[in-house]
Amino acid sequence: MLITFETKAYASITMFGDVAVTLIKLMGHSGRVPGALMADDVPTALAQLQAAVQAQPDAPLDPTNGSATDGEDGQHVSLAHRALPLIELLTAAAAAHENVMWDA
Repeated sequence: MLITFETKAYASITMFGDVAVTLIKLMGHSGRVPGALMADDVPTALAQLQAAVQAQPDAPLDPTNGSATDGEDGQHVSLAHRALPLIELLTAAAAAHENVMWDA
């Protein structure tokens, strides 16, 4: 499953479903898809996601059902790298006071 994040203030971003749900939960949301943040709630969600990334920037956040075999090459994509596009989207949405929506 793929999840797409959308706001009028930034280009749409598509992520693997399990990665996206993890990031949604780190924003303090339930993790339900579809979902949305009202413009007034975006700065809080952004702050929570940034705090989670700062706490564990190197934590691996790889898709659980991806084609790569876990641990075979010892390489993972970190939480900081996975969250960066969503942080940029949330930052733009907060600056423009726009809602953020996501759907599969």
